[in-house]
Parts: sequence; structure tokens; C-alpha cells
Amino acid sequence: MDPTARLGLSVDRSSPVPLYFQLSQQLEAAIENGTLTPGSLLGNEIDLAARLGLSRPTVRQAIQSLVDKGLLVRRRGVGTQVVHSKVRRPLELSSLYDDLEAAGQRPGTKVLLNTVVPASAEIAAALGVPEGSDVHRVERLRLAHAEPMAYLCNHLPPGLLDLDTAQLEATGLYRLLRGAGITLHSARQSIGARAATADEADRLGESAGAPLLTMVRTTFDDTGRAVEHGSHTYRADRYSFEFQLLVRS
Repeated sequence: MDPTARLGLSVDRSSPVPLYFQLSQQLEAAIENGTLTPGSLLGNEIDLAARLGLSRPTVRQAIQSLVDKGLLVRRRGVGTQVVHSKVRRPLELSSLYDDLEAAGQRPGTKVLLNTVVPASAEIAAALGVPEGSDVHRVERLRLAHAEPMAYLCNHLPPGLLDLDTAQLEATGLYRLLRGAGITLHSARQSIGARAATADEADRLGESAGAPLLTMVRTTFDDTGRAVEHGSHTYRADRYSFEFQLLVRS
């Protein structure tokens, strides 16, 4: 059965809003709120056009606009399929786990490494510890709807909290820090972009050279102590950062 048949789609011909845009907005909302789940196949454009009393070019334009946004994909021999919506993350001191959960993206975590390593010069400077001293290193693959979205590498000072692998896979790092009585106060962060290496592409289910978003962040508690330093990479087709700019008078 065509999953769009149960959406109650309709268009208002008296509205100045173009018909294709009315349809695309309703389909986009259904994708974003999970009514149209990832992997769902849209029915035949001709059937959808007939059901709504629209021309086939109008329906095709609505669907193409969602293809251009990355919410739908046309697969030869399969049809038009819903893909995962992109997570738009506000630039604030929040964890990816919490942001995915709030967006209804069903977050998951696979811990790749949870160990103690000597601090490099870069990590030592970020955490305010002697170079070569022990620091905790955690590498995780963050999933959304069971598909890789981001690779997270975090370093923490020793003795801060018990980094249990099972807990790291069950929730976010910031929740564990808060649960240990640590008050997260501020962070220093930089954002960039680059092409994926072969290893990164394999880890994230991408092709080598695919665009990745990067974020490097050092987080401080309410005493000014650095409590974690993270270096993260994100699939650009599934993830974006959003922020508001204010004009100074």
C-alpha cells in the first residue's frame, strides 16, 4: 500500500502558495515527524496525482524538491524512497545524543575504543595536564536509525568519572558527566569541513572523498576546569550546524 494514502494529503487551490509546494511541505513534515519512515517507498506519481486531482508534472515537481533536499531518493528499479532526514544541530553546549533523541532520530552508539593513553602535546594543552600523563580516550560511532552518522573521539582527564563501555553505549557522554555531578558551563569550539579519508569513509558508510563536517570542542565545568576534548566528524548528507547571527549596531 502506498504510505502516502494514509497521510490525508490535500491542497488548497484558492491559496497563493503553489500546489507543488503545498504537497512537498506536507510530505516533508511526514518525513520529519516519522510518519513516513526511512526506507518507505512512495507510490506511483500517476496514482498520487489522480488521488489529489493534480497534474503529474506538479507531483513530480513536489517530489523532486524533496529529492533535492536529500529527503527522498530515486532508485532505478526500486522507485522513490524516503531517506533519513538531516539533523540540524543548534550551535550550543549540547550532546549529539540528546540532539538526535530530541529530533526523533533513535540514537545509538557503538564504542570502538575505551582506554587510557598518554596525552599528546595537543591533548595535554587542551585538558591542562602534563604531556605524556594518562588520559582517557574514547572512540565511538554514533548511529541514527541504526545507520552511522558521526565518529566521536573524546579525551578526558583521569579520575573524572568511571567510563563504563555499557553506559557509553546506552547514553551520551554529557549525561554521564552530569550524572557524576559535573556542571558543564562553557566550551571552545571550531567547525570545519574536509573530504573523507578511506578509513573514515569505511567507518561512516560513505565513499572516499565524500564531504565531512568536523568539530573540535573543549568543554569546561563551572570552575573553569577542562573536562573533555572532542574531535568529531559527521556525514555532511545527514548533518548540519545551525546558528543565529546578530547584527551589532
